[in-house]
Amino acid sequence: MAKPDSQDLYETDYYAWVNRQLELLRTGQWEAADIQNLVDEIEDMAKKIKRELESRLKVLLMHLLKWQYQPDRRGSSWEMSIKTQRHDIPELLAENPSLKSKLEESITKAYRRAAYEAHIETGYPEEDFPPNCLWTFEQFMDASFWPDRFKD
Repeated sequence: MAKPDSQDLYETDYYAWVNRQLELLRTGQWEAADIQNLVDEIEDMAKKIKRELESRLKVLLMHLLKWQYQPDRRGSSWEMSIKTQRHDIPELLAENPSLKSKLEESITKAYRRAAYEAHIETGYPEEDFPPNCLWTFEQFMDASFWPDRFKD
C-alpha cells in the first residue's frame, strides 16, 4: 500500500502529517518535507501566541473596567481573573520576549475589545467607556492597582 503524500495527509490526518514532518526534519530529509504547509503552520503558531497575549490583556482590562464601573458587583471571580492574568501575562512575555515589541499595539486592540465587552456585560452605554486605555501597562499589571469608580 502506497504512503499518502504530505498534502493528502495534511488534509486528512493532521496528527499523522505532523509526526511525518517531524520524522523528515529529524532525519534531515528536507526535500521530502512539506515546506509550504510547514511555513503556514509556523506562521499560524506566531499568530496564535500574539492572539493569546491580546486575549489575556482583554480579559484583564475587561475585568478591571467592570471592577471600576460596578463596585457593587465586585467578587472573587473577577479578582481571581485579574490576578491570574497578572500572573500569566509576564510568563507569556518571558517565554516570548519579542512580543514586547507588539505590546502597545496589543494593548490598544485588547482595550477596544475589553471596553466593548464591558459595555455589553454591564449594560452601560458604550460612550461611558473611554476610547483609549487610561492605564499604563505597568499600572494595570501592578498587583496593588485596583481602580476606583470615576469621580463625576
